Amino acid sequence: MRTNPQRVHADTFRVALNQQFDAAERLGRDYVDVASGDLHREVGGYPGRSHAMPNCCSVLRQAMSSGDEILSEPPKGKGATLKIRYRIPRSN
Repeated sequence: MRTNPQRVHADTFRVALNQQFDAAERLGRDYVDVASGDLHREVGGYPGRSHAMPNCCSVLRQAMSSGDEILSEPPKGKGATLKIRYRIPRSN
């Protein structure tokens, strides 16, 4: 799902994240671990000067619900090492 680096918006990250949730559910997994750096590379624009890592991290945090946990995070909170474990299936 690569896109033009100048057009990476929050909705692009949300779509890619939801695709990971759907794939994990189809595979019968109990959880999926998502790293911000990996998700951003998947949609494009990272690494690069016009990256949107703060946006990516915000989307990951906003998607958290009860039972999810932060596995690792950068000192300032928004960086490529943010990793969150999301429980599957997702509650709506």
